[in-house]
Amino acid sequence: MALGGEILTWFEGAWHNGNRAILGAADHGAWQGTLVFDGARSFDGMVPDLAPHCRRILRSAHAMGLEPPMSAEEIEGIIRDGIRRFAPGAPLYLRPMMWSVEGSAAIIDPLPEATAMAICLEGLALPAPGDFALTVSPFRRPRQDTALTEAKAAWLYPNNGRIVREARSRGFQNALSLDLEDNVAETASTNVFMVRGGEVFTPVPNGTFLAGITRARVIDLLRGDGIVVHEVPLTVADFHEAEEIFLTGNASKTMPVTRFEENRLQYGPIARRARSLYWDFAAGEPV
Repeated sequence: MALGGEILTWFEGAWHNGNRAILGAADHGAWQGTLVFDGARSFDGMVPDLAPHCRRILRSAHAMGLEPPMSAEEIEGIIRDGIRRFAPGAPLYLRPMMWSVEGSAAIIDPLPEATAMAICLEGLALPAPGDFALTVSPFRRPRQDTALTEAKAAWLYPNNGRIVREARSRGFQNALSLDLEDNVAETASTNVFMVRGGEVFTPVPNGTFLAGITRARVIDLLRGDGIVVHEVPLTVADFHEAEEIFLTGNASKTMPVTRFEENRLQYGPIARRARSLYWDFAAGEPV
């Protein structure tokens, strides 16, 4: 998917301009859905938490039954080389990917040693905070005993797509999705936080959603700033009582919610503080 800006694709040991084709029609990953990926960001000469993102794709690959063809450090080095090929400070989406080329004798599971890899760097501006309306989705998140939720796997994202598509059909930008026990998991594309009584609450990881790298960073930064952060089961009713709601994720990093269902919300002091703390942290992670 081209996100709209300049694209560089690393494949088979070299950089290529544009949206380079990387999968064959008979590749196991193309028809059995074994592609895993990760996403990091570079902007304003900063590349926050690149190393954890490179380590996470290895974990996703192993969870999928793939054997990564290179180390996290090698992936990070290639990505940094690619960033330097763009204009200084360009806002980029950084996406390493792995998939199986061949299946095993049973066909449906991947042959671990037949793992291919590509890295796609795309120009993509970071959105500024603005009006952002959130609803609740009718679609649920699978449990870890019903799906391979421990991997950041491409095949999980069609469900996310229908969550956001349905929300937009009702005039919202995104939606909370619930797990099978009625706990809030996350939105279609971000982790979610709420503020009540000056303290921060976020869903406790329970295997039904990806507890993101930006999420973990923001939790650490807030706690280091003296703000209490609770990781607990949360329901939709909890969010109706929120004084602030904000989101974290790779594409936008931190983003305030200004309307939840029919409730108007402020871009409050804690959401502003989370964004400020994150940008201060990112400044210490140069390209």
